[in-house]
Amino acid sequence: MNREPNNQMESEENLLNVYLLLLLIGSHVTLVGPSTPEDGWQVYSSAQDTDGRCVCTVVAPQQTVCSRDARTKQLRQLMEKVQNMSQSIEVLDQRTQRDLQFVEKMEVQLKGLENKFKQVEDGHESNIARQYKSIKAKMEELRPLIPVLEAYKADALLVRQFKEEAANVTELLGSLQEQLGGLDYQELHTRVTSLEDRLRACMQRLACGKLTGISEPITIKTSGSRFGSWMTDPVAPAGDNRVWYMDGYHNNRFVREYQSMYDFMTTDNFTSHRLPHPWSGTGQVVYNGSIYFNKFQSHTIIKFDFSTSLISRSRQLDFAGYNNMYHYSWGGHSDIDLMVDEGGLWAVYATNQNAGNIVLSQLNPNTLQIIRSWTTNHPKRSAGEAFMICGTLYVTNGYSGGTKVYYAYSTNSSTYEYIDIPLTNKYSHLSMLDYNPRDRALYAWNNGHQVLYNVTLYHIIQ
Repeated sequence: MNREPNNQMESEENLLNVYLLLLLIGSHVTLVGPSTPEDGWQVYSSAQDTDGRCVCTVVAPQQTVCSRDARTKQLRQLMEKVQNMSQSIEVLDQRTQRDLQFVEKMEVQLKGLENKFKQVEDGHESNIARQYKSIKAKMEELRPLIPVLEAYKADALLVRQFKEEAANVTELLGSLQEQLGGLDYQELHTRVTSLEDRLRACMQRLACGKLTGISEPITIKTSGSRFGSWMTDPVAPAGDNRVWYMDGYHNNRFVREYQSMYDFMTTDNFTSHRLPHPWSGTGQVVYNGSIYFNKFQSHTIIKFDFSTSLISRSRQLDFAGYNNMYHYSWGGHSDIDLMVDEGGLWAVYATNQNAGNIVLSQLNPNTLQIIRSWTTNHPKRSAGEAFMICGTLYVTNGYSGGTKVYYAYSTNSSTYEYIDIPLTNKYSHLSMLDYNPRDRALYAWNNGHQVLYNVTLYHIIQ
C-alpha cells in the first residue's frame, strides 16, 4: 500500500535532479590566435560569466600595411576592433538566445513544482505529507536560483544592447571612411574604447571552471631546438605584452625577451638576459616581472628579477627528486615543473616519500615557501606533461603521437578523476605545456614549434 507513494517520491526526486543538473551548466570559451599574415597578429579573448551572460573581447591589432593617410589607418584600426567585438557579441547573442529558452522553461517548471508540493501537502493526510518533506527541502534549496534566472534574462538584453551599439559604431566608421572628416576621430575612438572597456570589465566577473575541451593547435612560430619553453607574464600590467623564450632544457642560461607577440612572430629583435645559473627542464614561468626556474642538477628554485638582473630569492624544494630522477616521460631533466594559474604559483614534482608519485605544492611567490602540498597517486614518470587550471592539475597520457588529457587532481576537494580530453599533438613531441590565466590558453613547445591551444571551461553556478 505504501509502494505507490514511494515510487512517486522517487520520480519527483529524479526529476528535480535533472532540473538541477541542467541549471548548473554554463560555459566559458576563450580564443587566442593569429589572424592572417597580411593583418599581423591579433589576440581575441572572449569569455562568458558563470551564467553565460556577457562577453569580453580584448583585441590587439598589429598593422603592417602602409597607409596613404594617418586618419585612414586610424579608422581601419578602429574598424577592425569593432568588427572583432561584433563577431564575439554575435556568437554570444546566438548562444544566449538559445539558452534563454531553457532558462524560461526551467523557471516555469520550478515554480510549477513549488505549487505542486504545496498542493500535495495541503491535500493529503499528514503521514503522506511527511514523505514529501525532504523533497520540499530540496525545493527550498532551488528557490534562490529563480532570481538568478531573472538576472540571466536581464543580461540577455544587455548583450543585445552591446550588439546594437557595436553595429551603430561600425556604421558610423564605414560612413566616415567614405568621406573623411565627417566626424571627429577622437569622439569615435572614445566610443570604441568605452565599449571595449565595458566588455573587458566583464572578464573580472568570471569564476573558475572545469576543463572540457582543447582546440586545434595554432602555430605561432617555428624556431629553436626540439626542446624549450616560451611564455608571457600572466599578471603583467596593461600594455606589457612581452614574450619570453628559452631554448633547450639544460646547460643554457640565456633568456630572450621580445617586446610583443608580433615581434616574436615576425622579427628576430630581442633582448637577451643572462641568468646566474643554467636552468633544468622546461618548467620555467615568468610571473610578476620575475622568472622562476629550477637550477640545473639541484632541487633549488630560483626567483630572478628581470628589472634588477639579480636573484631576489632561492629555496630548496625539500625531498623533490632532481637530475632526471622523476622526470616526465619524455625525459629532459623535467623533474620540477613550475606553473601558474588563477590561484598563483605552483610546483609539480615527485618524492621518494610519495613513491615517485606526483606531489603538488602551492608556493608563496615572494618567499618561495610552500603554502600547502597535496600528494597524488599518479606516477610522475608516466605523465607526458601537466598544467594547472583553477586549482586543478591536468595530466596528459604522453608526449608523442596520439595525446589526451586523462587525469585531473582537484586541490579544492583533494580528489582525482580520469577524464578523456583529446589534445592534438601536431608535431609529435611535446616538451612543454603550460596554462596562462590571462590569455586563458595553453602555451606549448612542440618539436621546435611554439604553439597555442584555446581551452573550453564549464562553470558551476554557486
